Amino acid sequence: MTFLTLTNIQKSFGPVKVVHDFNMSIDKGEFISFLGPSGCGKTTILRMVAGFETPTSGTVVINGKDQVRLKPNQRNIGMVFQAYALFPNMNVFDNVAFGLKINGMAKPDIEKRVKEMLSLIHLDHLGERYPYQLSGGQQQRVALARALAPKPQVLLLDEPLSALDAKIRVSLREEIRQIQRQLGITTIFVTHDQEEALSISDRVVVMNAGHADQIGTPFEIYNKPATRFVASFVGTLSTMDATVVDADKGIAKVGEQVINLNQPLAAASGDRIQLAVRPEAGSITEGAKGDVALDGRVISSQFLGSVIRTRVNVAGNTISFDMFNDPGVRPPAIGDEVSVKIDISHLHVLRD
Repeated sequence: MTFLTLTNIQKSFGPVKVVHDFNMSIDKGEFISFLGPSGCGKTTILRMVAGFETPTSGTVVINGKDQVRLKPNQRNIGMVFQAYALFPNMNVFDNVAFGLKINGMAKPDIEKRVKEMLSLIHLDHLGERYPYQLSGGQQQRVALARALAPKPQVLLLDEPLSALDAKIRVSLREEIRQIQRQLGITTIFVTHDQEEALSISDRVVVMNAGHADQIGTPFEIYNKPATRFVASFVGTLSTMDATVVDADKGIAKVGEQVINLNQPLAAASGDRIQLAVRPEAGSITEGAKGDVALDGRVISSQFLGSVIRTRVNVAGNTISFDMFNDPGVRPPAIGDEVSVKIDISHLHVLRD
């Protein structure tokens, strides 16, 4: 059931338009990630949901109620920032209790709720400590507990993990997702880290220059990118220049090698197009199967333990392929002439 709806959202700062006609419906309990580079508009959309920015046009509706004219403290939204924003003069208990006190909750109820929150983030034993006595990961968990304590209808997370080291980020993002599932709270998570977005989201919004280039499940975003930007921004991608031979039949040439793409092409004969393939989607091992076979020469081979990463020159295009290490098979060597086998379903024709 749709719980949060953004309709025709636009935002301009003076003459600069930073969000262009954004539309999205989010179900209750859904975990949505906004993914994109700096300046793409993802945080601006989050701030409009929170009420810190007012849309130039469009509506923000939560649970059937338009939020645009409401102040941030009237929206019942919890927010966690990149900088933990804990009160340094308050201990952990009082930081988590802050919103409850502002709402006028009775003291016994506050104590009960704070204890529930500290148990949820596994910091029951640190209630008397101050922020400076906590690690970065602990501080961010306290910030999460403070945001969740008043039982908000929506949780907003603005790059909450970017200040943490890699190992803590992985464990904390899993913890955030587990807590979100446990509470069933509708959540929007802003990040520029594709691994974070793909690993914990129900759906991902890939933002590019104020536009939503694609909205879909992590599986769809990675395996079926809708635009050239999505294909290049999410995951590793190799591209090949090709020339259309027969647009209706989907026949093209990479260099002098003819391939059948098995789909009509939105181009004319003689036009140049770009084909894209993920590193795990092809194989150069002997006996490998694939609808498309392209001859090339190995230009580098890196042994990475469980994976061997090989780069192949195919008609002047550099294509990367990853394959699992097999102790019984010699890794490719620089200069080897190989045949690259690709399943046609894994070969994408890119559009702008």
